[in-house]
Amino acid sequence: MSMYVYFNPLDTACKNLTGAVKTGEELQFNVFSLKNDHPHGWGNRIPTDALHTPSEEECQKPQLDAFFVFCKDGELPEYYPMQKTAFGWSIAFEAPEPGLYFYHFSIKGAGFISCGEQETGYFSERPHSFMLTTYSKDYKTPDWFKGGVMYQIFPDRFCKKGTMPDINSRVERNWGEEPYFRPNEYGKVLNNDFFGGNLKGIESKLPYLEQLGVSVIYLNPIFEAASNHRYDTSDYMHIDPFLGTEKDFQDLINAAQKKGIRIILDGVFNHTGDDSVYFNKYGHYSSVGAYQSKSSPYYSWYSFQHYPYDYESWWGIDILPEINENSEDYQRFIFGEGGVLKKWLGFGIGGYRLDVADELPDFFLQKLRKSVKESNPDAIIIGEVWEDASNKVAYSKRREYLQGHELDSVMNYPLKEAIIGYVQSGNAGNLLHTVRVLINHYPKQTLDCLMNILGTHDTARILTVLGGIYCHNKEEMSSSCAYLSPKAKQKAIKKLKMAAVLQFTLPGVPCVYYGDENGLEGHIDPFCRRCFDWNHINEDLLAFYQKLGNVRKEYRDIFKDGDFREIRVEDGLLFYERKNEHGEIYVYVNNSSKRYILELPNSATELITNTKFDKEVEIKPYEYGIFINSKLLKK
Repeated sequence: MSMYVYFNPLDTACKNLTGAVKTGEELQFNVFSLKNDHPHGWGNRIPTDALHTPSEEECQKPQLDAFFVFCKDGELPEYYPMQKTAFGWSIAFEAPEPGLYFYHFSIKGAGFISCGEQETGYFSERPHSFMLTTYSKDYKTPDWFKGGVMYQIFPDRFCKKGTMPDINSRVERNWGEEPYFRPNEYGKVLNNDFFGGNLKGIESKLPYLEQLGVSVIYLNPIFEAASNHRYDTSDYMHIDPFLGTEKDFQDLINAAQKKGIRIILDGVFNHTGDDSVYFNKYGHYSSVGAYQSKSSPYYSWYSFQHYPYDYESWWGIDILPEINENSEDYQRFIFGEGGVLKKWLGFGIGGYRLDVADELPDFFLQKLRKSVKESNPDAIIIGEVWEDASNKVAYSKRREYLQGHELDSVMNYPLKEAIIGYVQSGNAGNLLHTVRVLINHYPKQTLDCLMNILGTHDTARILTVLGGIYCHNKEEMSSSCAYLSPKAKQKAIKKLKMAAVLQFTLPGVPCVYYGDENGLEGHIDPFCRRCFDWNHINEDLLAFYQKLGNVRKEYRDIFKDGDFREIRVEDGLLFYERKNEHGEIYVYVNNSSKRYILELPNSATELITNTKFDKEVEIKPYEYGIFINSKLLKK
């Protein structure tokens, strides 16, 4: 039996609250019964114009009964009869306790209304459920973070000011040389080459970051460690001497605050280094480490199979012994008064990004949040999660990151991949699908805090990715053929600009990986961690990023929580709006060879080129633009 229906959970006419909902909120679901299929195509197809609520003339009162089929994750579904209306079916209920839930609609004797492309409903013979996240009514995320611009810095490679201290285990390199990547005679890559980037160097570049519109600096680990990446923590309580002193750190925070910039730190709490105060495998520290004695105060921090040589380590990497998060001693050390979290929050940092959040148990994240928010309710907690964080399964357990007791935000890898896919393929529908999934699955306060990345210290440089150079091994990555020719680089930069427009205007907070704004290239670690080339600045690309940063700064009151609405989607064209009570901003990207005419509701000004248009805009191939109502234009 064929039926035409309309259900779009991002349309408040269908679901009165968009996205995840607070427990206890009143929810209403409306399903529309259509006389005919909509000309733009509903449900399991990509529309060429915006989805919109069917008119009264398009609807009809249904003859068949319908049921709302609802269940909590892992439990059996329950069937709730829906009320027939003049337009279809309806049901209202109170949002249940925090958790992950699934639902679809069953039409008695006919079939199901399931979740299809763009998260919209379509008539099916077998059910495929929509997802609903409910979260604690007390869940809040920091407003200061929303609408801003992040900048990620790998401290050893950003900027050097002064000289490095003499430490025998470290190899001092000249700024700009290729990082070491070959293993030693024992088959290990030591990551012990240092270029001297430090806290004073970062402080000296605060005017540069201010011009980029940066409001948040995210620093890769700064605590004492044996390696240049410092994910092998040696001492959580001390700044690595190659980076500076606690006074240098406080000076950086104070200077940044004067420019409206906050600092967030990398929290690496799943593992330490084997060369650390706590494990002390090589006896470099005066402490009695867990490797040295079972009577060590740190013994309960780790898990040994055969003491001391066989121990749990992160992904089997023996220099990174894994923490036993159940250890009460370790928990006190991290969460307690005078512990790691509260010590550095006391310096005035803006929060933490949590390394490998998937490896940290829910109870640990909940205690971490409690400790952080006790010290500073406004501090942000961002988790490293590479998938949809609302329904992530890690180690066979469904996680609870966004239910109000753990994270404020996550790194937005799904959007990263979707933007890259769009820029490479021109398929706007796939990008829109990812955006709609994020809006539908995440709490709004999380969505507005998402860390929108195009590259990080763990991925190839975005310019290298967009340039389409692929290498099979690190020897190839180090060769000259792994880098773009001048002509190929210019083509890649054009793609990068389009990607950056999306990164800066879609829901969330853009995070620029240091040097991307200057056209830095490189494949995966360590080539994506090369030194910033301050002697050669790509003025055109830098000016483009400065313009985007300035647009966000000028219209931050819209970008901080403005709702997203697609207006037109066709082949390579994506035209959308960000809107709230402060106004609306229109954005288009046209990654196709076609030309389009777009209608704007008012005369508008394009903010990148400062061009004025009178309601109608002709869109050229491979073009993009950001529009504001000319009446709202800020001088």
